[in-house]
Amino acid sequence: MKFDTKVVHAGIRPDPTTGSIVPPIYQTATYVLDEVGRDRGFDYTRSSNPTRQVLEENLAALDSGRYGVMFGSGMAAVDAALKLLGAGDHVVCSDDVYGGVSRHFNNVLANHGLAFTYVDSARPETVRQAIRPETKMLWVETPSNPLLKITDVEAMSVIAKEAGIYLAVDSTFATPVYLRPLELGADIVMHSTTKYLSGHNQIIGGVLVTDREDLFDRFKFIQKTIGAVPGPFDCWLTLLGVKTLHLRMPRHSENAQAVAEFLEGHDKVERVTYPGLASHPRHALASAQMSGFSGMMTFELKGGVEAGRAVMNAVELAGLAESLGAVETMITHPATMTHVDVPIEERRARGLTDGLVRLSVGIEDVDDIIADLEQALAKA
Repeated sequence: MKFDTKVVHAGIRPDPTTGSIVPPIYQTATYVLDEVGRDRGFDYTRSSNPTRQVLEENLAALDSGRYGVMFGSGMAAVDAALKLLGAGDHVVCSDDVYGGVSRHFNNVLANHGLAFTYVDSARPETVRQAIRPETKMLWVETPSNPLLKITDVEAMSVIAKEAGIYLAVDSTFATPVYLRPLELGADIVMHSTTKYLSGHNQIIGGVLVTDREDLFDRFKFIQKTIGAVPGPFDCWLTLLGVKTLHLRMPRHSENAQAVAEFLEGHDKVERVTYPGLASHPRHALASAQMSGFSGMMTFELKGGVEAGRAVMNAVELAGLAESLGAVETMITHPATMTHVDVPIEERRARGLTDGLVRLSVGIEDVDDIIADLEQALAKA
């Protein structure tokens, strides 16, 4: 089955009771057993739910995995992945990651005995040098949030296998349309399903996908034990969103390329970072590893922070919002929004300046997106 067909059909079968072509919403907390010790595959929705199971099977297939495990948010999925580890273990992590991941690692998990080293994962030798005897996981985000750094997943897989550690990849920005890390040797793929997978700003969710049965068993145990699961209706809405993923992503990518080229040529813009631009330092790797460049970019204005604030306050079509990856274009100021909890010294060491603007390009007519940015830039 080819990818576009998987998007529509993988894991989805007509309802055996009615023949409904759309999976039903099994909005139930519990299930009646046929007799003591015998159920019909479900006993309590925290453990499993038919609607959620359909979504898990669908998302696993899209990432070329055997198993998918859903959680109530992307951060709940991150937390579940890190629960593979214990006190005294060490994690090597990309230095540019979503601010919520940094917050969780540094302010929560560090208090429970985990240690973290942040490195530029675009440089394999730097990653290799950071690994210690107690290292148990390599956590990579590619393209990264918000600086759009590109990491060579295959090179990370070689390093992880040499060290005997897990390789986990946050592939939220790329989606399975453009990057499937399991095919390149990763053990775990994480997506915030809030973003491109659902695609319509309507739910919060996260998923872990793996090919390894041992990891699947542990994730299912964590899912059941902790209970940070999405409700059946959220799973159903995500399934509806996923059905158009293969159609939406090329439009996001096409629009983003045009917007990036417009911004790069604008006299008020200092720099633009987008993997599809030849000026991106890892453009060649992105072109080789990914089949498209998605819809995320950052840019910085020549007027610095105040110019950026003026632009973000002047947009009319784009929404000034925290999230990304939806059909609507959204603009964000990472330093005061998504990455506000990252210490200022750490942000600046990463290259995340106070004037950086992040843009999630939607699927509107690209001329309207550019016109909105043009009128906003005129006020900077």
